[in-house]
Amino acid sequence: MTSSFSSMAPPNSVKILELCQVAPACSSNNQSNTEFTLPLTFMDTLWLKFPPAESIFFYELTESSPTVFKSIILPKLKKSLSHALVNFLPLAGNLIWPQDSPIPIILYTPNDAVSLTIAESSAEFGRPSSNEIREAIESHPYIPELCISDTKASVLALQITLFPNKGFSISFVTHHAVLDGKTTAMFIKAWVYICKHQELEKNDQPPLFLLKNALSVLEHPTGNEVDDDNDFDTSSGSDIVPDELIPSFDRSVIKDVAGIEMAHLNYWSVMNELVLKSDRRSLKVLPNMGESGPSGLVRATFGLSREDIKFLRKKVQSQFDSILKEEQNHSKEMHLSTFVLTCAYTLASMMKAIGDGSKKVFFLFSVDLRSRSLDPPIPNNYFGNCIAGQHVAAEARIFMEENGVAMIAERFSEIIKGMEIRGFFEGAKERLVDLASLEPGTHCLGVAGSTRFDFYRSDFGWGEPKKVEIASIDRTNSISLLESRDGITGGVEIGLVLKRHEMETFASLFVNGLKDY
Repeated sequence: MTSSFSSMAPPNSVKILELCQVAPACSSNNQSNTEFTLPLTFMDTLWLKFPPAESIFFYELTESSPTVFKSIILPKLKKSLSHALVNFLPLAGNLIWPQDSPIPIILYTPNDAVSLTIAESSAEFGRPSSNEIREAIESHPYIPELCISDTKASVLALQITLFPNKGFSISFVTHHAVLDGKTTAMFIKAWVYICKHQELEKNDQPPLFLLKNALSVLEHPTGNEVDDDNDFDTSSGSDIVPDELIPSFDRSVIKDVAGIEMAHLNYWSVMNELVLKSDRRSLKVLPNMGESGPSGLVRATFGLSREDIKFLRKKVQSQFDSILKEEQNHSKEMHLSTFVLTCAYTLASMMKAIGDGSKKVFFLFSVDLRSRSLDPPIPNNYFGNCIAGQHVAAEARIFMEENGVAMIAERFSEIIKGMEIRGFFEGAKERLVDLASLEPGTHCLGVAGSTRFDFYRSDFGWGEPKKVEIASIDRTNSISLLESRDGITGGVEIGLVLKRHEMETFASLFVNGLKDY
C-alpha cells in the first residue's frame, strides 16, 4: 500500500510481502487444542470502546538485508511468536458478546491465530525512528489493522516491517478491553525471552517447559502453585520461562464492590446508539477519542533527564511553598513523583502552546493496582486490565499561570494520596457522567504507557530498540510516557501530538522552561 502524506512528508512506499496467521504452537499435550473462555471484568469494560493501543518498536540493524531478514530474522520471530502464544491463548482468540451473556467474553478456539503482516518500506529508517517533529500519519503504514466488527473483535494484530539494510520494526495493536499496557509488556517480554534463548525444535513442537507452563496456567486458574519437579526437557538449552512471564487468568481476585461493570456497559450501549448508530451490543470501537482524527497533526518525542526532574521538583516545591505562605497554610505536603512532575510540566507547556485559557481541561490517567494492598491481592502477572481511572479537571488558564505547574501538581498529588483513603474506584460512576457531559471544546486528554514497562529492554537477539513509539496517541488524544532509552538515568520520554504551530511553540516552551525555572 502507498501512504498519503502532505507535501512536507517524504515519499514512503510500504509494500506488503505477506499476510499470515500465527497460531499457538500445537501439541497433543497442550491446551491450544481446547476451547478457552475468559470473561471481561469491570476494569476491562471501561475500555470497551476505546481505539486499539498501537506501539512500534524500531530496531536498527545494518545487516538486515532482504536475504537475512527472510531467511533468519523472520523465521525466528514467527516461530518464537507461535511458542509464546502457548501461554497467552486469549491473544489468539476473539472478543465476542453472546446473546445469553450479560458481559462480553474472550473466546479462544482451536485453530484461532494472530494476524501477522510482513511488509517492506522504502522510507529512510532514521526519520520514523527519531524524536523529531513529523506528521502523525507517517507512522500509520507500519501499523496493521485490528479486525473489529459488530459481533467479533480480534485481540492482537502484529506487523513486521523491513527497512532494507537499515533495520526493521515490530508493531503491536491490542484491544484495550482485553489487556492493559502491563499485560502487553508481559507478553512482549515472554516473546523476547523465547526468541532470544530458545533453540526451537526441528519438529516445530513447543518445548516441554512451555507445555508445562500452559497446562499449569489453564488447569489452575486460581493461581495455586503446582508441583515444580523439574521434569521438563532442557535439551534445547533454555531455562524455564520466568514465573513473572506466565500470565494468571484468575478472575476471582477482581471484585466489583461498587457495581461499576453495568454502568460501563450501559454507558457504551448508549454511545453505540448515539455515536456509532449501531446495535447496543455492537463491539465496534470509537474511531478517535478527540474532536478530530490525526489529519493535520504532527508528533514528536521529548525527554526529561533525571537532573531535569530534580530541577522541576525543587522549583515546584518552592512555588508550592510560596502558595501555602500566601494562604497561611503550612500543613499540606506534595506527592512530587516523576509521574506527577512530568504530567504537570507537559500539560502546562501544552496549554500555553495551544493558547486558549478559556477552555477546560479534563485529564484522565490510570493507576496500576497489581502492586497495591488490596483484598484479595492481585498478582503481578494478572492478565487483563488492572487499572483504576482517575482524572484532573481544571480551567486551561490555571495551567498557563506563572505557578501553573505547581498548582496542577498539587491537584495530581491530592488525588493520588486520596486514593488510598477513599478507595481506588471512588467516583467512578460519576466520572462517566462527567465524561458524557463535557462542554464542547473541552480539552479531554489522557496518558498512555508507563516508565515501568521496560520496552527499551526488548532485545529479540539483534539488539535493543532504537526507538519505541506509542503511535495511537493521535487517535486517543493522549500523551505517552516511557522510560528513557538508556534505562539507567531515571529519565522519561514524552510523546505527544499537536498541530504543527502548536508543536513548535511547545518545543520552545518545554526546552526553555527547564532553563528558566
